[in-house]
Amino acid sequence: MLVIALVDRTGSGLWASVSVLYFTYVSGLSVAQVGTLAALAGAVGIAGAPIGGRIADRLPLTRVLIALQLLRALSSLALLTTDNYALLLTFSAAGSLGDRAASVLTKLYATRVSGPDRVRYQAVNRTVANVGWALGGLGAAAALALGTDAAYRWLLLGDALSFALAALLTLRCGEPPSPSRPVTGPAAAPTAKPANPWRDRTYLAYVATETVLFLDDAVFKVGLPLWIAHASSAPHGLAPLLMVLNNVMVVVLQVPLARFGSTTTAAHALLIPLSAAFALGGAAMALSATGGTVGATLLLTASAVAFTVAEMLHATVSWELSVALAPGTAQGAYLGVHGLAQSAQRSIGPLAATAAIAAGPAGWAGFGTLIAATCLLQHRMVRARLTRTPLSVPPVTVSEH
Repeated sequence: MLVIALVDRTGSGLWASVSVLYFTYVSGLSVAQVGTLAALAGAVGIAGAPIGGRIADRLPLTRVLIALQLLRALSSLALLTTDNYALLLTFSAAGSLGDRAASVLTKLYATRVSGPDRVRYQAVNRTVANVGWALGGLGAAAALALGTDAAYRWLLLGDALSFALAALLTLRCGEPPSPSRPVTGPAAAPTAKPANPWRDRTYLAYVATETVLFLDDAVFKVGLPLWIAHASSAPHGLAPLLMVLNNVMVVVLQVPLARFGSTTTAAHALLIPLSAAFALGGAAMALSATGGTVGATLLLTASAVAFTVAEMLHATVSWELSVALAPGTAQGAYLGVHGLAQSAQRSIGPLAATAAIAAGPAGWAGFGTLIAATCLLQHRMVRARLTRTPLSVPPVTVSEH
């Protein structure tokens, strides 16, 4: 599955950085049309997480993953066939739906395969995915140097082929045991109705706090570039360098940091230093507006480091708690609901970051403080639930090639 993650994210890296340019220069859409297409496709994609999780509790996980990869491949290929706005929107929405569902099911697969080692497995998976994104981004940059319609089309074709290859590789993966689909037959024990995450108030409240904690994503995609361009004296070229710093830190440090959250108790305790990292990131961003070029550059770099540490710590905490808080018989459904947090953040994150920029230094101080306080709220909220929930899942062994 790690090889699949590398192939998948390399293809996504080819397309993610040029999709807006493709729709603008190849499909001939206006800025408003491109923005609307991205927003509506993203909104449809939000449903992918809970739908995919629910289906994976009822059907073989690898087969569902293969179907989703093929859906993504066909959606990408279909974009090459038309410039009609309605069709482009339909195909983009289908691809977004498949992307969010596949993301949740990949996490579910890791949970079932790795058992108590799921945090380390996910850390390695995330490191591999970041390498894939970097490789795809480099490929896209090289192709864009040509500046032709054919170059854009080849990038989109590469994206589609990566999903098709991922589907073929998934065929070689063994199907992990599923507590939500017990053995059937005359000797099988009767099973209780699986838990419904939509009726689980504690889990829904946890997912709501997760939406806030995922806002670090908007810092690097929207907040830092705009803040550097409009409100600080740092050179504009610092923005892409901080993105590179973020990527390198994740690749180098995600796996080592994962050992600090290798159990549910340890992951729960990490919410305290996570709170501090978010607060420091917001404070450094706010202070960057008060100094000269050198001071602003140093403070923005410090902020990027703090938010990257927060990103890695939250990834570790989130992987463990989202599973530990879910009953084994409904892991797919629960992780699907948890996937809504990241999907929702993609919509509200840019708004939160631009609001912080509009409010000036106080806005960034408040931004960091809000997320830090949410970490502490989550720490308190889930404590009682964890005392009633098994703190690990039994290890399983499954063949994987």
